[in-house]
Amino acid sequence: MFSFIHITLVDVIDILLVAFLFFQIYMLIRGTAAINIFIGIFLLYLIWLVVRALNMEMLSTILGQIIGVGALALIIVFQQEVRKFLLYIGTRYLSNSKLSIERFFSDKVDATTVQADIEALVRACRNLSESKTGALIVLGRRSNLQIYVDTGDAIDAAIDGRLIETIFFKNTPLHDGAMIIHNGRIVAARCVLPATERLEVPAYFGMRHRAAMGITEHTDAAVVVVSEETGKISFVERGEIKRGISSTELKGILEQAFH
Repeated sequence: MFSFIHITLVDVIDILLVAFLFFQIYMLIRGTAAINIFIGIFLLYLIWLVVRALNMEMLSTILGQIIGVGALALIIVFQQEVRKFLLYIGTRYLSNSKLSIERFFSDKVDATTVQADIEALVRACRNLSESKTGALIVLGRRSNLQIYVDTGDAIDAAIDGRLIETIFFKNTPLHDGAMIIHNGRIVAARCVLPATERLEVPAYFGMRHRAAMGITEHTDAAVVVVSEETGKISFVERGEIKRGISSTELKGILEQAFH
């Protein structure tokens, strides 16, 4: 009955790859305004296929011209999602567990120095949490963060717990904004970060948490957030947030991610 249908192993692999690609795209844009645009474009493509099958030449030509320039339109409309998808592929699938994360500490320092930097950062976050002092600390990896560094004030100092606490003290000029750490140095403070555009983000998330999610959606950086309202510590990477972690848990996360 279905002898006219010939399915080979290549066809099966092709279908599975397309399904995987669409699933990954959906996971990246779900909960955002882009999902509605994507559904609209997909429905337009389905209509074009039906029109072609019915040999409606005029309508098929018009829709074909629209879809013909669709690739450029998709890049423009979904530029953030495309960048996020490529970043996701590069950091998750093209690197092993040891090299998939570029340490924010310098490659030239030894393990003892790295451990000391982690302990200084954790100690500062614990003290900031106890005093309910808000903090937003970006830990750079492979992505170039210079565009965000330029929005703040350059510091270029060694990682020091007391310096971090001083910068985020409420009465200092540098407390409002993000601190960026890269290659074992505090590069800048009072930096402006892009806020996430995801619609499903809870309303009780403040601007620090939204900015932390936003920068990790645009780059491969990780972020540590201390809430000014509750004093809770959060860790953010790849747009996903772990809220209410203890300083001990934070230390374990940083040791696992950056050693």
